[in-house]
Amino acid sequence: MVSNTEVHIALPGGPPPRFRKRQVLAWASWDWGSAAFNAIMTTFVFTVYLTSESFGGKDHASAVLGYGIALAGVAVAVLAPVMGQRSDAGGRRRLWLGINTALVCLVTALCFFVFPRPEFLLLGVALIALGNVFSEFAGVNYNAMLSQISTPATVGRVSGFGWGMGYVGGVAALAVVLVGFINPDVGWFGVTSENGLNIRAVAVFAAVWLAVFALPVLFAVPEVSRQERAAGIGFLASYGLLFRRVKAIYKTSPHTIWFLLASAVFRDGLAAVFTFGGIIASGTFGWPISQVIIFAIFGNVVAAVGAIAGGFLDDRNGPKKVIVFSLIGLLISGGIIALFGAEDQSLFGLQWSGDTTFWIFGLLLCLFVGPAQSASRAFLTRLAPEGEEAELFGLYATTGRAVSFLAPTLFAVFITIFGAQRYGILGILLVLLAGLLVLLPVRSPDKTPRAVVPEA
Repeated sequence: MVSNTEVHIALPGGPPPRFRKRQVLAWASWDWGSAAFNAIMTTFVFTVYLTSESFGGKDHASAVLGYGIALAGVAVAVLAPVMGQRSDAGGRRRLWLGINTALVCLVTALCFFVFPRPEFLLLGVALIALGNVFSEFAGVNYNAMLSQISTPATVGRVSGFGWGMGYVGGVAALAVVLVGFINPDVGWFGVTSENGLNIRAVAVFAAVWLAVFALPVLFAVPEVSRQERAAGIGFLASYGLLFRRVKAIYKTSPHTIWFLLASAVFRDGLAAVFTFGGIIASGTFGWPISQVIIFAIFGNVVAAVGAIAGGFLDDRNGPKKVIVFSLIGLLISGGIIALFGAEDQSLFGLQWSGDTTFWIFGLLLCLFVGPAQSASRAFLTRLAPEGEEAELFGLYATTGRAVSFLAPTLFAVFITIFGAQRYGILGILLVLLAGLLVLLPVRSPDKTPRAVVPEA
């Protein structure tokens, strides 16, 4: 059992900040567990299965899945801020984290009944879409807990540690799935690929993985206090309170709103790096799926290292500097991949292959993604009005969803314009550059007053 002792981490030029080791480990364990849904169900395994020929053709199944995910995004954008607001007001942040996590586990486990036949496509898409909605709602409350388990001097490294645990957890879960269910002809428990049983069994595994690693945070992190006046308002009235609070935030701390807008843009670019990275490795560089998976494992490990290291730099130098430095690193690394492509190169007497280009600069992309994501969460935590963290992280989810079409659209547009997949990278880089330019005028948290929001 991990003791509940306070850990002291010395920082140059100041007193040693303190945080509870047990609470931080329990909180980060949720990130480790949620990686099963993100990596297995929505990225590498189940959605690949769901868009196979078994469900009526790849194009048809992919279109249906796209519409389902889009509807889930609309639901998150509309509901997330109010759900966060009500969990803050009712003193039920931990409760709603538990409920939404349990719902993610449930719909994930139900994917076992999605048989490889066209008539089961809608069921599979509905379950994945619902899983995305409940996962986002859980994430709103999970992110809001960051302020409970850290101090202003440690929030960066705690956020980075959580992101790092998520990346490594995804690698661990994928490794278990590959060894236990996907690669062998007969996997664990006698599972075979007949009737899609191995993939359907993976869904059950992902649900169990999330449930087990999500439990510690529900016991280690205390519930927030109830806000009596705000807790009594109705659901629809919550939207009126939300709009009044957004207006008040803009009036008393406008840079908070500008950060939400800037982060929405560059976070869409960050997501696209992982979404389209494997596609580029396969299509532009001709890598087989096995090599793509190996790169994905290394990429997640590198991203974890970047997130953890970035967390320490965040606490020392501030989150804005970390984000700006990371975005510049992403622009340079991605630009070199777009420039060199898969051709062999010779520069200053050095020669290397296209594969070497992608291994070096692709991993650099992963290295810079981690700290940018982690510092963005820490940035907003430092700006959030006390007791209103979940509501603000709900807005964080909403703004992210509102612009989530940017990177995919520009990725496709640049491919159409230049006639080669590798130039789709330029579309992603344009989104990152736009986010960077919007971020530059935003004041860092230490120069921005916390917003004053009206009571209910």
